[in-house]
Amino acid sequence: MTVTASASGTRPRPAQTWLLVWAAALAVVLVVFLLQDSLPWAVNYPAEAIVPVADWVSALMRWIKINLSWLTRSITAVLGVPLDFALDLLAKNFKIGHGADAYVLPRLSWIGICAAAFVAGHAAGGRKLGMLVGGCFLYIALFGQWTSAMLTLALISIAVPFCIATGLFVGIWAWRKPWAERLVVSPALDLMQTIPTFAYLIPMLLLFGNSPVSAMIATAIFATPPMVRATMLGLSRVPSEIEDFSEMAGCTARQKLWRVLLPSARPTLMVGVNQVIMLALNMVIIASMIGAGGLGYDVLLALRALKVGEAMEAGLAIVALAIALDRLSQAIAANHAKGHVHRQVQPAFWQRNLTLAVAILIVTTLLGLFVPAFAAVPKAITFTTAPLWKAAVNWVTINFFDVVEAFRVALILNVLNPVRAFCEGFPWLGAVFLLGLAGYQLSGLRLAALVAVLTAFCAVTGLWEKTMATVYLCGISAFIACLIGIPIGLMAARSDRFEKVITPVIDTLQVLPSFCFIIPVVMLFRVGDVTAMIATIAFAVVPAIRYTNHGIRQVPPALIEAAKVSGCTPRQTFFRVQLPLALPEIMLGVNQTILMALAMIIICAMVGTRDLGQEVFIALSKADSGRGIVAGLAIAFIGIVADRLFNAWTAKARARLG
Repeated sequence: MTVTASASGTRPRPAQTWLLVWAAALAVVLVVFLLQDSLPWAVNYPAEAIVPVADWVSALMRWIKINLSWLTRSITAVLGVPLDFALDLLAKNFKIGHGADAYVLPRLSWIGICAAAFVAGHAAGGRKLGMLVGGCFLYIALFGQWTSAMLTLALISIAVPFCIATGLFVGIWAWRKPWAERLVVSPALDLMQTIPTFAYLIPMLLLFGNSPVSAMIATAIFATPPMVRATMLGLSRVPSEIEDFSEMAGCTARQKLWRVLLPSARPTLMVGVNQVIMLALNMVIIASMIGAGGLGYDVLLALRALKVGEAMEAGLAIVALAIALDRLSQAIAANHAKGHVHRQVQPAFWQRNLTLAVAILIVTTLLGLFVPAFAAVPKAITFTTAPLWKAAVNWVTINFFDVVEAFRVALILNVLNPVRAFCEGFPWLGAVFLLGLAGYQLSGLRLAALVAVLTAFCAVTGLWEKTMATVYLCGISAFIACLIGIPIGLMAARSDRFEKVITPVIDTLQVLPSFCFIIPVVMLFRVGDVTAMIATIAFAVVPAIRYTNHGIRQVPPALIEAAKVSGCTPRQTFFRVQLPLALPEIMLGVNQTILMALAMIIICAMVGTRDLGQEVFIALSKADSGRGIVAGLAIAFIGIVADRLFNAWTAKARARLG
């Protein structure tokens, strides 16, 4: 008989007992729903019992703004110095003096930056990577997006080092102090990674105003967690023999950390750097709403004006910048991981390439003083595809309007509306009870209490209806994304040829900024839940594919050989050996799909969804910090509940499978 046990040390319960427990629990919830006229407080949280957390947060933010304005102004002034320098260096011009006598020094030449990008790519990964990275920058220039792209790059160039340094020191502290990691760092990282991006903007706007500095701070907060996690993971994976050897060599604690442990953990740290760059680039787009400018602002303006061509061009420029930075940082990380360059040769190797890149930048920038084509991209060589994008969307709309509209209406009437009605009518007390029961079954009282409290928060703050609207849309989107992604991942795992075809597709989907998923869909399906669902599916399908493919391929070959020796057919080997052993990895992919769907659903508030994302969006437009932060916490708690339950289930499955 299959036996399940809670991690809290309680007596194991047979699976049949848990089936009876769940049947009884569901029956109780059904009775509560049927008796909602007699027990209205158990179905809809009473308005008179709502806790005014939003008012408390707003009052706290007002107090901070009034009493600590000197601090926020000082931070703005300090951070503004390097940011202004980067903006002048890459996107604007240096002005020395004032008025008519001011002398202008040019920004870095676009030709020099493209050439320097090629040199960096060639040094990190050879000629092919150099052509890719340099070609991405050249693409941005030829499509007339250079100045906007450089504004975005300038903000990233200041935010990313700040994120790396902060994440490194916090990660070291958490690694050295397990209590700090357990009580402070991990909960803070969970909140930072699950609170929607819009919610970061509200306190930044209130405290630091509508400025690039405000956008940079929001970007830094959002992009720091991967570096913290990578630092903790990298240091924990350093072999104990290396630590023992450094102690035997007489190293002090500081020398052991900086000269032995961190260099040994460098490959993992570089993966964290790569993730910081990608998250910073994604956040910069959203931060354009509070003064970041750049490509994100161009996308927002085009979306508001429904100019699909201009929006797609700015979005593709973001993709080109993301691909260049992603591939370059991945190549550098791979070099560190593989020991690609000998340690004694590496400094001289990079010094030569760095000297060459700086020389190219200086020469081309000086030439820009005499040759205008070096200073700014000549309009004669730029071109646009905006009319083509607009014509394509218009052609699809005209020729397939009836089909698209019939699909949209059928989806709304037959799927979305019934599921939404079910979720919004679900008793809040029943949801708290059932999720708490799931947490108890999977991991004991501690997880049950955490899940129940976080779920109850959404009700006691008066956000239950919008919470369930978010759950409904996120749930449908994640479910369909898994239905699409898991079979594709299985096909990729069974066919190397298919994997080579699908890998570039999912790589492209992964680097596309979230706004780029909305642009074409909103033109075809207009605003509403259907648009949000389709865009979310496209955004969230990647983890389901990747984790399924990885899970199947990481099954030990010895087990597959043993199955073949036992007489299993390829089909039996796949379904009875590989798939069960890969199930924990596949469920991790489902977990990540849910979290990505939740993040995208919030951004889809811009296209008319009526959920917690809309609450955050309205709060941002009104600068209502309390309303926005509480709605953001509710969204974060949905993500944390899903994450904890799936992680507990996965840990249990791994333990059962050995």
